[in-house]
Amino acid sequence: MTEPAEPAAVEEPAPALAPAGPPAPRPGADVPYDLLGIGVGPFNLSLAALADGIEGLTTAFYDQRAAFHWHPGLLIDGATLQVPFLADLVTLVDPASRWSFLNWLKSRERLFPFYFAERFHVHRAEYDAYCRWVAEHLPNTHFRQQVDSVGWNPARARFEIDHTRLDENGEAEALGRTNARHLVIGVGTEPHVPEPLRPLEETPTVPVVHSAHYLDNRERLLAADHITVVGSGQSGAEVFLDLLRARPAGRERLTWLARTPAFAPMEYSRLGLEHFTPDYTRYFHGLPEESRDRLLPRQWQLHKGIDHDTITAIHQELYRRTLDGGWPDAVLTPGVTVRTAGRIGTQSIELHLEHADQGTRTRLITSAVVLATGYRERPVDRLLAPLDPYIKKDGSGRPKIDARHRIELDRTVTGRVYVQHADRHTHGVGAPDLGLAAWRSAVVLNDLTGLLTGAEHYPLPARTAFTTFGLDGAAVGDVPTRTAALRRG
Repeated sequence: MTEPAEPAAVEEPAPALAPAGPPAPRPGADVPYDLLGIGVGPFNLSLAALADGIEGLTTAFYDQRAAFHWHPGLLIDGATLQVPFLADLVTLVDPASRWSFLNWLKSRERLFPFYFAERFHVHRAEYDAYCRWVAEHLPNTHFRQQVDSVGWNPARARFEIDHTRLDENGEAEALGRTNARHLVIGVGTEPHVPEPLRPLEETPTVPVVHSAHYLDNRERLLAADHITVVGSGQSGAEVFLDLLRARPAGRERLTWLARTPAFAPMEYSRLGLEHFTPDYTRYFHGLPEESRDRLLPRQWQLHKGIDHDTITAIHQELYRRTLDGGWPDAVLTPGVTVRTAGRIGTQSIELHLEHADQGTRTRLITSAVVLATGYRERPVDRLLAPLDPYIKKDGSGRPKIDARHRIELDRTVTGRVYVQHADRHTHGVGAPDLGLAAWRSAVVLNDLTGLLTGAEHYPLPARTAFTTFGLDGAAVGDVPTRTAALRRG
């Protein structure tokens, strides 16, 4: 792949945050940034791209990785995003932004092929390449910067961020300190391995890998006599389908286990998708803590199901293998929990299974395991340990997060700490959804520009769903916006 072309020219910049005058001192160790981001995943990358359009706002985003990569182990050939291409980093807030997916296509001279392809859901590898293009060309993203700790300096009313610059081998090269008036934490998630399966990862001779590292281990997995996939979400389905297509007919030797009661499709009806709108996010945030905690597990099919095309492809592949009168050597069993697991010699794994409805137990001998067991929010306790005395907690000991994605802090801290993708307990199923990335970034930036200039930079719609969530209509217009103010007269 050739190097990305330079982005197209941007339209006239938005009004500056401060009157014109002598150039301001460059932010860094002595002069604070207005906003410093920790982590450069899709959500903070969206924030960085939209912040780039605000003249006078100084921002920087640090990431310890050498470059942007989005789930590289799951960029399976043909796999697509589960959200439309309009859910890029900027379009749902600023369609004219130079950082849009369509402008990336234009810079690659691919607009006409995309137009004729009539694709609403783009390839996952395509989304990864688009985000990498944005990350490489934005002036405010900085890689190989490992943030070590964050503290608040009350005397100077700023955050102090200690970080280490890493060399090409990931080794410490230099230490530094950066100051910022406000922070945004976007460190993302990490692969989750259930407790009963954790000892298996230490098995050197038997491949036991999380689906996040699937492509790195694909050839090793395919060489195994029998493969078991654990997990019924989209990742598990994509891995199972890829393995199925690669194994010879009649000798597939595959097992797919799911804890869910069925290999269920993701809720993708039009009104069902309105759970991923700002209106529902505001409604969910307004619920009592107990109601939110009770509601989230029941909504698993909104985000943990399998898309219709993948389910169809799996069934079609299995059906094709029956055309000669036989059945594929593949077992698909939902409603099953892996209770414990262990090794048998050096070449096999024993999984102890329990069926939820039958109450029966059995064991399965397998040669390799792919754990499509999802992700968990990466803990930031250690990173934010110096701020812990200032952070307000809910009844379960989690940080309280307000409607504008700010951690609630003691009033002695005048700086603001925003969070990305770490607020499902307060903002609902849409917290990790790419379709809300641009909107959440705009909420954060509007909060900052409102603080600095008294005006919000990005007009946001007052209503985004046909559904009215709640009897009091509180889902509409809770967060004041310029557009809402105009509509109110």
